[in-house]
Amino acid sequence: MQILSEGQCIKHGQYGFGIVTASDVERTTIDFDSVGSKKFVTTLMMMELVGEAPEHHVKPRRRSKKAAATAAARVAAGGRS
Repeated sequence: MQILSEGQCIKHGQYGFGIVTASDVERTTIDFDSVGSKKFVTTLMMMELVGEAPEHHVKPRRRSKKAAATAAARVAAGGRS
């Protein structure tokens, strides 16, 4: 694997689509839509290069653990609001 440029879009088999945030000969950091930021050993990465980053990448907001617990408690109590 080569050193990637910051902003390039990639596709990883497990984590899906992401954007390169930093890359050098040892480590590459990628910000994935679904799981957040991950670091990889550059020489061992198995990814598909998709293209350049979109102009205005909008990262989906993740629900906090507290909000998820509150929602689960409501469902368990029989309500859905």
